Amino acid sequence: MQEPGSPAPRPFWHRLNTFFAFPFQRQPLVYALLLAASSLLIHLFFFLPQVLMLLLVELGIVLAASRYGFKVMALGSRGIVRAADFPRMLDEEWTNLPWKLFGLLLLQGVVGGFIGAWNPALGYVALLVLSFTLPATTMVLVQSGSFWQSLNPAVVWETMRAIGWPYVLLCFFLFLLNSGAQLAIVMLLPLARGWIALPAFNLVMIYFGWVMASLLGYVMYQNHVALGIDLLPGAGADQRELDTRTPAQIAQQHTDALVAQMVTDGDVAGALDLAYEDQRTQPEDLAAHRRYHRVLLLVPDKTATLLSHAHVLIGLLLARDLNAEALKVYNACREKDNAFALDDAAGTIALARAEWRNGEAKAALALLRGFDKRFRGHAAIPQAYELAARVLVQGLGRRDMAQPILTTLETRYPASEQTQEVRWLLREVPQG
Repeated sequence: MQEPGSPAPRPFWHRLNTFFAFPFQRQPLVYALLLAASSLLIHLFFFLPQVLMLLLVELGIVLAASRYGFKVMALGSRGIVRAADFPRMLDEEWTNLPWKLFGLLLLQGVVGGFIGAWNPALGYVALLVLSFTLPATTMVLVQSGSFWQSLNPAVVWETMRAIGWPYVLLCFFLFLLNSGAQLAIVMLLPLARGWIALPAFNLVMIYFGWVMASLLGYVMYQNHVALGIDLLPGAGADQRELDTRTPAQIAQQHTDALVAQMVTDGDVAGALDLAYEDQRTQPEDLAAHRRYHRVLLLVPDKTATLLSHAHVLIGLLLARDLNAEALKVYNACREKDNAFALDDAAGTIALARAEWRNGEAKAALALLRGFDKRFRGHAAIPQAYELAARVLVQGLGRRDMAQPILTTLETRYPASEQTQEVRWLLREVPQG
């Protein structure tokens, strides 16, 4: 997460030249040339059916280029924009992303085809919607690594909402890049003939594909706070032309490095003492509390301290509208102790809303379970009832379970806005 006061990433439309230049960095350039040249393998295995050999070679090239593209996007989203800083090995979570994206596109194509066969006009609308949401869907796939999560409209919408109006501009640039790739191939056709034609075609497609991956990764990095993405050490280092850090930020980064080195050296107890003292002397410093929480997670016999401190950290995060990060802290504590619960009514509702926005209906309900008893008489009880009813109706389709909530609201809070909202949710819908 980006610390308050640190330089914000520049808007992606101010850095378009860097996306076009990314494939010309030494590592991706050499890899792209090798992949393009590997298309000549079809001439070596002349004794095999040429169509089969072409299919196998091209499939291998597409798979390798796609995996590297997902690596560019995943690392770019966490602030690593130079290929020289990339790890040599692929993360296991990225290995299968090309297949998941292929399955996703195949499923969307089938659905769009059925809609088009039923109603051609609606088919064009469905195609437009799927094309418009594809960048956000790909971002969700990279961030979560989950095929099913990327199919969740609520999560895709939340990603688009987090980016805001620049998402439309992003789609426009991606459209231009796709059109540019097609135009480049048309221009190459008269020039590249014979054995050089296929490598040239592959090189163009790889180039534009990695430009798009670099662009998408940077957009995720630009919005990493809203998307709940944790940055890697050295994130965005190529953008910091001037050191604009405050003395407090320099001190915090020095402490971060010192604590990390102590952990690496095996002195976890010393790291814990240092992290504890820093957050004790700076009770409002979010970075100090984050650091203390990270170290506490490493110490098995400090669960009680971890849970106690989590109340403070979650409160600080929620106060800064960092609900996604607060939810991660909450879930980390639940993994340590399933009975962990917040003692703050507003915070509990905020976390439940975050789970609901993530498409986790059951998790949202689990947070709200027994809310009226835990916070007896609290003014936020109608809000909790309304959110629970919304999750039951819109998330789980259980109108029957939401009906008692409406009865309770009408009895205890007849004039509240939440009562009217739940009454509208449970209205009788005329049958077509």
